[in-house]
Amino acid sequence: MIEGIEFANKEWLWALLVIPALLAWYVYRYFNFRALVTMPSLDAFSEMGMSLKEKLRHSLLILRLVAISLLILAMTRPQSSSSWQDISTEGIDIILAIDISGSMLAEDFKPNRLEASKEVAVKFIEERPNDRIGLVVYSGESFTQCPLTTDHAVLKNLFLEIKNGMIEDGTAIGMGLATAVNRLKDSEAKSKVIILLTDGSNTTGSIPPLTAAEIAKSFGVRVYTIGVGTNGQAPYPVQTPFGIQYQQMEVKIDEATLQGIADATGGQYFRAVDKKKLEGIYQEIDKMEKSKIEVTEFRKKSEEFFPLVLVALVLLGLEYMLRNTYFKSLV
Repeated sequence: MIEGIEFANKEWLWALLVIPALLAWYVYRYFNFRALVTMPSLDAFSEMGMSLKEKLRHSLLILRLVAISLLILAMTRPQSSSSWQDISTEGIDIILAIDISGSMLAEDFKPNRLEASKEVAVKFIEERPNDRIGLVVYSGESFTQCPLTTDHAVLKNLFLEIKNGMIEDGTAIGMGLATAVNRLKDSEAKSKVIILLTDGSNTTGSIPPLTAAEIAKSFGVRVYTIGVGTNGQAPYPVQTPFGIQYQQMEVKIDEATLQGIADATGGQYFRAVDKKKLEGIYQEIDKMEKSKIEVTEFRKKSEEFFPLVLVALVLLGLEYMLRNTYFKSLV
């Protein structure tokens, strides 16, 4: 099968073997059935070269063999096909709720927790082209950086723009979760998911995390929680009069609360101690929350033999005309 072309009667391709057979017969006949004239000397013909007509006489064979080849290909019924797809999806709406508090600048992840989290989340977005995805950021407060959208190019650009210091510092996990739920509560998607990432414990905000989890549950929202941070202590950059200095700070993640949020909403809690582990977590969530895609493919075939027959007839006509005019004296 040639790219884009299928042959309905492929068995006719075997007939192409007749082409080398005809060529072999022509060569045999040319060298064994030519008339020979005995001459006492060839000196009189030594300066005579082969004429253009004699050089081109074999072109008759080429025209005939090409024409026969095209007719055989026409007998195979070459067909081109065009196809299109009807795709229906069982949509999943996802909100990524990302902690951008000061502690996310700790460098137990490279280059730091926040940048590593952004990089991994962008890869996750790229793997889910059929879902609406939005972004909520939180620290001491929370706000929607990007509402639910299928325009993932815009989403990724907005994702890369988030940084620490955009809003008041702190860790308002409950507020971040509540804002994310607010973005999903009116969704008509078959599945509504929040991926909430933090490296600490709730220290501020007017809504307790578990209360926000109950609100999520009431709207049928499933929450996957991720705690990021190494075990023990992590290097944290501190601005001093002498420049950036690093202090070892204890990693404190309220895993009990994050586990409670996940349990209350039918989600799952994950702990990422490094970037590789974080990538694995997003991959696991990606597998658990797959969109259902139904694809119906339609194909239309068109016969393509006619141009081959037309060209073959033209070549045979040209061969016949040349044989009985220009090359008549040679054949």
